[in-house]
Amino acid sequence: MRIPLEAIRIFSDRRQRLAELIPGCALIAAAAPEYIRNNSVHHPYRQDSSLYYLTGFEEPESVFVFRPGQNPESVLFVRKKNKERETWDGFRYGPEAAQETFKIDKVFPIEELESQVPQLLKGVEKLYYRLFKNPEMDKKIENILLSTRLSQGRTGFGLLPLVDADELIGEMRLIKTDAELTNHKKACEISAEAHLEVMHYIKPEMNERELHGYFIYQAMKRGAAREGYGGIVASGANATTLHYVFNDRPVKAGEMMLIDCGAEYNYFTGDITRSYPVNGKFTNAQAEIYEGVLRIQKEIIQTIKPGVPFQTFHEMGTSMLTDLMLELGLLSGRKDDIIKAQEHKKYYPHGIGHFLGMDVHDLGMYMHKNGEPRKIEENMVFTVEPGLYIPADDSNAPAEYRGIGVRIEDNIRVTRMGFENLTIKAPKELSELERIIRNSP
Repeated sequence: MRIPLEAIRIFSDRRQRLAELIPGCALIAAAAPEYIRNNSVHHPYRQDSSLYYLTGFEEPESVFVFRPGQNPESVLFVRKKNKERETWDGFRYGPEAAQETFKIDKVFPIEELESQVPQLLKGVEKLYYRLFKNPEMDKKIENILLSTRLSQGRTGFGLLPLVDADELIGEMRLIKTDAELTNHKKACEISAEAHLEVMHYIKPEMNERELHGYFIYQAMKRGAAREGYGGIVASGANATTLHYVFNDRPVKAGEMMLIDCGAEYNYFTGDITRSYPVNGKFTNAQAEIYEGVLRIQKEIIQTIKPGVPFQTFHEMGTSMLTDLMLELGLLSGRKDDIIKAQEHKKYYPHGIGHFLGMDVHDLGMYMHKNGEPRKIEENMVFTVEPGLYIPADDSNAPAEYRGIGVRIEDNIRVTRMGFENLTIKAPKELSELERIIRNSP
């Protein structure tokens, strides 16, 4: 299997950028573990984002070791070729083909990991590795560190200092290159088009699961490899559960629908939420909440530009949504006192958004960097997703609002002077939603 040369250059360029950040050190990135679904059947496999980001290698049971300025500088451990297993499970590169295809300096069989890596780590100043993501690999790293110390004899060296690799790589991934933005825009475009198709398709008495499957179908039809995360397809009061996962209830006319789904394209994901009535007609109560949340989302998006602290958007969301809660009679009292007591979290328990990229909640320092408030920069991508969720059994809320959950989420790229909405193709204006759903076939 051949990989386009321009793609290989992208991974090589990333390693060169990494080399400039960690001279004299080493970094280890391990493949995501495989998980058994039942008996000999595995859950669908998806490579660890950090390992893929640096190598482009997608097979399980692989480990990448990077040692800037040393020979070999890039080292990969992979599964051996095995014709019998390939008959059952599919193609494997094996060490020789992996080295040639992915332009890695040296590739070993994965069985040699614990014997080779202690030698590779001799003399490095510190090791970058993310603990607690892969327990089996954590144990191997422990053995490797002990072996590295013992191999250096009575030199006085102790265990190598361990630093979080994902924090480092997260900062690299946070500012997107042109090539990365191309993939990310495509992921967002596919996600938006799939949402629009669901709006055309939805009808009362359909099952949430059917709608979820239809979104996946439309995303894969457009080139997505998979969902970027487990989709949330929540009708009625289910929409007041933030991470509702059952997706198994028939949708009812007159209820609101909340769909939070995104497509993954070349390891970048979209993350869109849209809320609308199943039958295409907002009730007065639904419209009051929806229009309030939409107004807040639009206002926050309009303030996005380089140099604004990320925390500012969270504070704006909290302040304006608390105002909306007061307007609707969900809360009473002084706004400042409500926020200080965190009473607003009853109806708005999350933040205004998160970084977006190869992972749906992507890596990177959110609120502070180097002890200062984190300011957004050109070519960062993040979500803006205000929401309001009134539980069906909330006897303190006005009866007409109970059981309504609304979240509106778009994916925003920071530009040189402002912003670009990457998910603009997913309709969100109240009148447009009513028109699309009521006129669907």
